[in-house]
Amino acid sequence: MDLDFNKEQKILKSSARDFLKKECPTSLIREMKNDKKGYSETLWNKMTDLGWMGVIIPEEYGGIGGSFLDLSILLEAMGEVCCPGPFFSTIVSGGLAILDNGSEDQKKALLPDLAEGRIILSLGLTEPGNWYGTENIAATAIKDKENYIIEGTKLFVENAHIADYILCAARTGENMKSKEGLTLFLVDSKTPGIKYKLLDTLAYDKQCEVIFDKVKVPEENIIGKEGQAWDILESLQEKAAVAKCAEMVGCIQTAFNMSVAYAKERTQFGKPIGAFQAVQHHCANMVIDVDGSRFITYKAAWKISEGLPASMEASMAKSWVSNASRKVTFLGHQIHGAISFCDEHDMHLFYRKAKAAETAFGDGNYHLEKVAGQLGL
Repeated sequence: MDLDFNKEQKILKSSARDFLKKECPTSLIREMKNDKKGYSETLWNKMTDLGWMGVIIPEEYGGIGGSFLDLSILLEAMGEVCCPGPFFSTIVSGGLAILDNGSEDQKKALLPDLAEGRIILSLGLTEPGNWYGTENIAATAIKDKENYIIEGTKLFVENAHIADYILCAARTGENMKSKEGLTLFLVDSKTPGIKYKLLDTLAYDKQCEVIFDKVKVPEENIIGKEGQAWDILESLQEKAAVAKCAEMVGCIQTAFNMSVAYAKERTQFGKPIGAFQAVQHHCANMVIDVDGSRFITYKAAWKISEGLPASMEASMAKSWVSNASRKVTFLGHQIHGAISFCDEHDMHLFYRKAKAAETAFGDGNYHLEKVAGQLGL
C-alpha cells in the first residue's frame, strides 16, 4: 500500500486548494444559504473548465480518466472551504452509479454531459421511517407494458429540486425485505407526478422530500438489471461513504487550522491561551483525529482505486471519521469560546458541515455494526 500522492496528484491537490480559497470564500457559503438553487453557476462553470466534473470519467466519454483517489483529493479540497453545490450528488452519487453499472447507451448519453457540467444528478434512497441502508426500501415500481410506474416517497434527496435526473431505488419484487427485486431507475426530473419539497437542513445544503405519484419510467432507464440493484447500491454507498469521509477530512482540517491559529493569537492573563495545558490538549486531540481520519480515509480510497475489496475499510473509515469530525469541531468551539457561535464566525459553518456529513451514508454506529458483521459477529 502506497499512500503517497504521485506528482500529478500533488499538483491537483495544490491547485484545487488555491483555486477554492480564491473562488469559494465563506461569504459565498452564506450567500448560498438563502439561494434556492444552493450553488453558484459561475463557480460551477469554472470547476467544469478545470475538468473536475470529468475527473473519474474515462477519456472516451469526454472525461480525464482519473481514479477514485483523484476524486477524493478534490473532495478534501472542497471540504476545506465547505464548497456548496451539487458536485457530490452529481459526480459521486449519480456519476459512479452510471459509470459502474450503466449500459453502453446510457454511458454515451450521460457521461459526456456529466464531464461538461451540463447535467445535475441526485440519488433517492432514504424513505420515511427507515434507517440507513437498502433493506427497508418500500417504494414500488410496477411493470406496465414498456414502462414502470413508480410510487413512493424519498427523503433527504440532495439537490433534487435542480436535478435533471434522479436515480430512484424501488421494489419490483413482492418481498419487501429481500435482496432480490430491488431496481435502480434513472428518472427524468420533469416527468409528471414528481413533487419536490425543500427541507430545512443543519448545513444549509439543499435536500428535498420527493414524492413519486404514478411516475412513468421507460424500461430502458433501468440502471443495471431489473431486480438486481442490491449489489449496485451496496457498492455505491460504500464508495459514497469514503468520498464523504474525504470531504469531512478537509472540513476538520480547516477547523483545526483555525483553532490553532486562534490559540496562538488570543491572550488571557497576559499570555496566549495556547500556553495553557487544557487548550494544548484540545489541539493535540484535534490533530490526532485529523491525521487519523486522513490516513484511514485514504487507505480505503486507495483500495477502491486499485479495484480491491474495501467494504471493511470503508465502514472503518466512515465510523472513525464521523466521530472524529464531531469531536474536532466541538473542540474548535471550545477553543474559540462564545465568539464561534456567532453567525458572523466561520467555525459554526464547519461544525454544521461536519455534523451533517456525520450522518450521510451511515453514521458511526451503523458502520460499527457493518464492521462487526465483517468480523463474523
